[in-house]
Amino acid sequence: MCKDSSSCFLSLILGLVITLASVPPEVEARAFFVFGDSLVDNGNNNYLATTARADAPPYGVDYPTHRATGRFSNGFNIPDLISQAIGSEPTLPYLSPELRGEKLLVGANFASAGIGILNDTGIQFVIFIDR
Repeated sequence: MCKDSSSCFLSLILGLVITLASVPPEVEARAFFVFGDSLVDNGNNNYLATTARADAPPYGVDYPTHRATGRFSNGFNIPDLISQAIGSEPTLPYLSPELRGEKLLVGANFASAGIGILNDTGIQFVIFIDR
């Protein structure tokens, strides 16, 4: 039994990653697209004018480069681990100038910290429609 919903969620994700890592791929991996918030953001917020930032220490201290990458973690995040488990390159942020050509065939990460489906969680991301 989980203590709260976030520990249940993390247990579910960890179980998924372990399962994916233990199953050998039978076919070549397909494109992997990521949607979500700061838990899976791998750098989109580096390209946005927002206060939600992960571009300075302690973020990235356990990442292979030991530098902040825009991931809201000290190392790899869940999409990185899933990419490793399926034998694929990590997805690039959809706002990255490097995401074109063959790199797009790997997939893309559309996650952004601070985003949400409720008005109070996504208030900083307002869409302006030009008529």
